[in-house]
Amino acid sequence: MPRFRPFRSILHRRAASVAIAAVAVFAFAVPAASAQEVLRDAETEALFRDMSAPIIKAAGLDPRNVDIILLNDGSINAFVAGGQAVYVHSGLIGAADNINEVQGVVAHELGHITGGHVISTAGSKPATGITILSLLLGGLAAAAGSPDAGMGVFMAGQQAALGSYLAFSRAQESSADAAGAQYLSKAGISGRGSLDFFKKLQNQEFRYGFTRNSDTEFYSTHPMTADRLTTLQDTYEHDPAWNTPIDASLQTRFMRVKAKLYGYLAEPQATLNAYPDYLQDAPAHYARAYAYHKEALMDKALAEVDAVLKQVPDDPYALELKGQVLLESGQPAAAIAPLRRATQLTGNNPLIATTFGHALLATEDKTNFAEAERVLKAAVAKDRENPFAWYQLGVVYEAEGDTARARLASAEQQLMQMQLPEAVRSAQAAEDALPKGTPDWLRAQDIHMSAQAMLERKRKKK
Repeated sequence: MPRFRPFRSILHRRAASVAIAAVAVFAFAVPAASAQEVLRDAETEALFRDMSAPIIKAAGLDPRNVDIILLNDGSINAFVAGGQAVYVHSGLIGAADNINEVQGVVAHELGHITGGHVISTAGSKPATGITILSLLLGGLAAAAGSPDAGMGVFMAGQQAALGSYLAFSRAQESSADAAGAQYLSKAGISGRGSLDFFKKLQNQEFRYGFTRNSDTEFYSTHPMTADRLTTLQDTYEHDPAWNTPIDASLQTRFMRVKAKLYGYLAEPQATLNAYPDYLQDAPAHYARAYAYHKEALMDKALAEVDAVLKQVPDDPYALELKGQVLLESGQPAAAIAPLRRATQLTGNNPLIATTFGHALLATEDKTNFAEAERVLKAAVAKDRENPFAWYQLGVVYEAEGDTARARLASAEQQLMQMQLPEAVRSAQAAEDALPKGTPDWLRAQDIHMSAQAMLERKRKKK
């Protein structure tokens, strides 16, 4: 894998950008088939699971089958694109003041899923072949190669081309609003956040001077924001959950995640301005740790992380961050202890375990390789969509002289990254070398056939 500058390799870009067709949009439209990166972070994903689980259950769905996926995009948006997945833009997290607002967005998007509003057109179809970014550090693997793009992800993007992309009817949007309100009510969550977020969207509309005419099809085919606010306000104010306070624990976690995202994507000086030294809470320490690490100021970065650990010594995500700072500062041996502890505390979270495995391998101490293999195998068993874990596992197999499984691991990684010709070659090599009929041989055959079929489809479209 390519190595990036220290402050960028903190959260490596492990995969290519992917084309995702935005279908059921919440606020501002995304251009069809735009390249968007999936951001992954253990702490963020845990927060998304916990804050959305009661809403998903209220919608009659199984939380184990619904994914909340964070995208590297600075516009305030969320959408569904086929299946049971809600895509949330990083710009939406930056714009939200509290977790209740994000829950309102998720409830609305679940209304699109349960309402069957995902449609298929020539210019928009369900997302396929999504390349998941393997995230190292507690972080949100994005913008690895472009500082300007990173800032644009979090801070800019409000000018997002609203154009004429895939407009949903007023009836569908209103239906999603009503369904979302029902799910929040059933989950015992106040609709205040949903209303507050709609007001933010209304302010964006006024700020950028959008008018409804033939050139702004998106707005002309969605309910008027003011109308939606009026309807929802009446619904929510009469709901028993209206005065239910925000879950304090979820809000605390949200502020940490928001600071982490800001610290990772923003330029260091912007982060230090937003989170000055006099702020001594965990989110501020988090954000400054990222800023200092980007500037290769390891001692300052570690001091910020240690300030969090002083408050909560067994904070798994702060331990993860400490391990990553050490690892990316060229001290993999020192990174092992905090990463091992973080892995244990999170029940072998696959993203954290991948970083732990990376540190073990980076020591270049052969006595660590057996543990690295166990850790990485456990990681891919829990989360197969982690290309960097497969890459590291391939390194272990190659070091052990198991070339066949090294090629299979490469094929897994390449298929996820949509490197189809390479996936075909690696899978074929693994298939030729592995004992026929074994699970690994069958998997190599599956990858070979899948990658070949995708290549054929691409050729036919040309």
